[in-house]
Amino acid sequence: MKEEQNPWTTLNRNQVYESPWIGVEHHEVLNPAGNPGTYSVVRFKKLAIGIVPLDEDNNTWIVGQYRYPLHTYTWEIPEGGGDLDVDPVESAKRELLEECGIIAEEYIPIQQLQLSNSATDEVAHLFVARKLTYTQAQPEENEQLRIRKVPFEELYRLVKEGFVTDSLTVAAVLKLKLMMLEGQL
Repeated sequence: MKEEQNPWTTLNRNQVYESPWIGVEHHEVLNPAGNPGTYSVVRFKKLAIGIVPLDEDNNTWIVGQYRYPLHTYTWEIPEGGGDLDVDPVESAKRELLEECGIIAEEYIPIQQLQLSNSATDEVAHLFVARKLTYTQAQPEENEQLRIRKVPFEELYRLVKEGFVTDSLTVAAVLKLKLMMLEGQL
C-alpha cells in the first residue's frame, strides 16, 4: 500500500504530563485543511506485550484481574509492558513467567498492533508460546491475579460471544484461530 505524505503541520508541542508509564503532549497544529487546531497525544514508555500459551492439547491460560481505569474485572491473556529497548520476546518471557508461572521454549510472533493510533503511539506485540514447562507465578505487587487453564476453543468462544473484550486478547485469539484454520500452527 502506498504511503501518503503527512498532511498535518505541527506549530508547537508542549509536554503537559509525565509519569513513568506515559507522557501527554498538547500540540498546536494546522489540520489537513490548513486550519489551526489542537491535538493531544499520549506517548507510551512501554510496549504492550500479550502471550497465548498453548500446551500440546491446545489448552491455554487466561488471567483475571480488576482493571482500575474501567472499574471492571476482566479475563485476558497474560499481558503487560515491555521496555522499548528490550526485545519483545524477552518481555513476553518475563510476563508469562510472572503472571502464570510458565516457561516456554518457543515464542512465535502472531501480530503487531497499533492500539489507539488516533490518540496514542502505543504498540503491542502478540505471541503464541509453545513447549511449556510450569513453575510458580511471580506477580508484581500491584497485581492480584486469578489464573485459569481453559481449552483454546473455549477462549475462542468467549471472545466470539463478546464475554472477553480486552483488545490484546481479542486480536491474539482471532489471529491464532485463523492461523490454526490455515494450518500455520
